[in-house]
Amino acid sequence: MLGLPLALFCYLPAAYFCYGALVLRPDSPDDRMRDDARLMAGISVGLCFTGLLLTALPLFHRTLGRWWYAGPFLLATLAFLRWQTV
Repeated sequence: MLGLPLALFCYLPAAYFCYGALVLRPDSPDDRMRDDARLMAGISVGLCFTGLLLTALPLFHRTLGRWWYAGPFLLATLAFLRWQTV
């Protein structure tokens, strides 16, 4: 039961922002979309980090399995790579 709010309010928005960062294709180094893609990737990393910290709390840690760490970690890794390579 605790996983539903965590997924809806942390991981689903993080996936949305990560997708937005991956879809934006700036044309030149001076393009404004470059900053938008970096911001969206940074928000995604922040939301994943928040979700991972919440998952590590004792209340969540006892009720949620280890696989709850894998999805946000991979999503945050993907967003971070996009953040660095834009």
